[in-house]
Amino acid sequence: MNACISAIQHVRRLRGSQSQLLRASDGLYYVTKFQNNPQHVRVLANEMFATRLGAFLGLPVPSVASIEVCDWLIDTNDLRMDIAGLQTAFKPGLHLGSAYAADPIEGQLFDYLPDGLLQQVTNLEDFARVIVLDKWTCNADGRQAVFSRQRKRQPTYEATFIDQGYCFNAGQWKFPDSPLRGVYARNYVYKHVTGWNAFEPALTRAEEIDINQIWRIAAEIPPEWYEFDTAGLNRLIEALYGRRSTIRALITAFRNSSRNPFPLWTVA
Repeated sequence: MNACISAIQHVRRLRGSQSQLLRASDGLYYVTKFQNNPQHVRVLANEMFATRLGAFLGLPVPSVASIEVCDWLIDTNDLRMDIAGLQTAFKPGLHLGSAYAADPIEGQLFDYLPDGLLQQVTNLEDFARVIVLDKWTCNADGRQAVFSRQRKRQPTYEATFIDQGYCFNAGQWKFPDSPLRGVYARNYVYKHVTGWNAFEPALTRAEEIDINQIWRIAAEIPPEWYEFDTAGLNRLIEALYGRRSTIRALITAFRNSSRNPFPLWTVA
């Protein structure tokens, strides 16, 4: 299991979420989700599990780690979250940190780019490949991505896939598959798809993964993030292993949906 890092500085609350940007003892900056978030504690387990599965598939995902946040940091910065109009302090303990996708000082990070700027994303092809992860894990949310450039005048952007917390249907750990779940909101990112080769090598890596590899990835999740439900985690891993054979059918259902995401798909 990876060594735990500690939060040493609060940078800011992130717009539109209950996450906080913290600087850690390793010198890096992390988007931090707390155990007592308003969604479910399991979203931390999902985030770590699915993100590391994505890394195994070769996708551009942030590195994730468990990050210790102590009372003094919470109290000094009055770190609180809003739930139904009420403010609740974050609890100290072990939380989920996702490495910030850009240099917080020199770089820039965007959660939206117009179509004209999407042309300048250097890894646009990865939007098709990440469908493999999202269909395999039944991401119940729309696909989330951020676009970074490491220098403010840099002409190109790189996409990073974030927010895997709703994989496995968030806290339910079930797989209610639907053609339009877990996909990006705009068809432009799929304009290059002409056949199954667009999903490689992620597709083959998912279909051929060994169950022991899945276990090794899952073993790094702190047990408190899945409420010490070892039996539930075992069922999740078994189900995930079995779902490898359904990925192509799930992608095909999206392809055949009324959205028509792959109009240039001509290769069998």
